[in-house]
Parts: sequence; C-alpha cells; structure tokens
Amino acid sequence: MPADPRMILLMNYYRDAELRGANLLLRLMSHLTDPDSQTKLSLHLADETRHSWLWTKRITDLGGDPSPIADGYQTRIGLRVVPRSVIDILALTVVVEERAHERYVEHAQRPDVDADTLAVLREVTKDEKWHIAWIRAKMDELAANTGGADRVEEALERFREVDRQVYAELLAKERAAFGSAEPLGSVA
Repeated sequence: MPADPRMILLMNYYRDAELRGANLLLRLMSHLTDPDSQTKLSLHLADETRHSWLWTKRITDLGGDPSPIADGYQTRIGLRVVPRSVIDILALTVVVEERAHERYVEHAQRPDVDADTLAVLREVTKDEKWHIAWIRAKMDELAANTGGADRVEEALERFREVDRQVYAELLAKERAAFGSAEPLGSVA
C-alpha cells in the first residue's frame, strides 16, 4: 500500500529543516574556531546530515521521493531574521533545535505512528537535547566573556517570537493538508 503523500511531504519538511540546520552550522564553523567548538560543531554537523539521511531513507522506504522544499521552517525563519553576530547565530540555533526537539516529540506521541517512523523520530530526538545543551553553553560562555548576557536573552526571545509565528503558519498549513483540527505540530 503506497504511503500517504501528505506524510511524505511532512517528512520532506523534516529533511529540509535538517539540511538547512547543517548549513547554519557550516556558517558557525568559520566563527567558532577554538578546538572544542570545532570538535562539537563537526559532530553536530554529522548529526544533522545523518538526520537528513534518516528522513531521506524513510521517505524512499515508504515509496516516496525526497524533494526540495521551498517554504520550509528555516527558510521562513530566514526571511524574517538575519543573525548579526555569533551570539545571534547561536541563539537562532538554540531556538530551531528546541523546535525540532518539540516537533519530533509531538509527532512520536501520536497513536498512529508506524514503528519505523517512530524509530527515526526517537533517533533524531535523542541528538537534539545535546545540540541544545552544547550550543546554549557556548553562547553563555561567549556572552560571559564579553559581558553580553542581556544580549543572549534578548536574542533568544526575538528568535522565539519569530519561531512562534512561523510555527503557527506551518501548523495551519499542516492541519489544512491533513484535514484535522488536532495539532500535528509544525512541519519544521
């Protein structure tokens, strides 16, 4: 039985978010040049590309095709904000990782998730916690060294507000596609 094309589209949104997250990390690599950051960024980048591969494989296993997404979560975020400092890039990374974690947890809790999709959701979710923790710690460290703790909280709140707007738009789009009043979460 062929997979629901709406679910394939949803997984392509997940795949897109992971690929664009990898791009954000590549930008960070030129700004955070200390050995610890380079090591953590390399592992984080490997996780993001592995997550993209897991979604690509799940899509193809279901008989679907991986496809580019023009209006995905991170694209929409990028149309609304431009990080102007390393603190901004780190804050934005924290916010998008928090959204990914929340989204994957929400999806995994649905009663109709098949076992193979659930395995992918669990795999990507476990990495998101570490991503949030190390990026937040690095951001706080940089802010402490420059006296910019206020900038951290301001940047996080600014990006969380944009995230809420984008999430609401994508949630509405997803609900319309699935024909449900029940929240499925964002297509982040």
